[in-house]
Amino acid sequence: QVQLVESGGGLVQTGGSLRLSCASSGIIFSIHVMGWYRQAPGKQRELVAVITSGASTNYADSVKDRFTISRDNAKNTVYLQMNSLKPEDTGVYYCNAQQFGLNYWGQGTQVTVSS
Repeated sequence: QVQLVESGGGLVQTGGSLRLSCASSGIIFSIHVMGWYRQAPGKQRELVAVITSGASTNYADSVKDRFTISRDNAKNTVYLQMNSLKPEDTGVYYCNAQQFGLNYWGQGTQVTVSS
């Protein structure tokens, strides 16, 4: 049974930092592409960052040079380090796992950046 559980969200002031974690179970974590997505109220869910099984990464232009995605295969966990946060970063952040045409999602964690 696949489970992705996000944690680390919260309230932070503009310019602050947060580190999100996504712990996985029920999948062969090491062969999955992992991603972070976010959704603001009234907006569609958007890709924030992805990391492949080979640890290649890609980021949305809006978060480049501020966010860093990483993975620890020994812990079956993917992370998102978020620095220099802006109010525009506010939203629910979701963890995603993908392999063989299948996608799995976590429950989401709220990130709120105050101005």
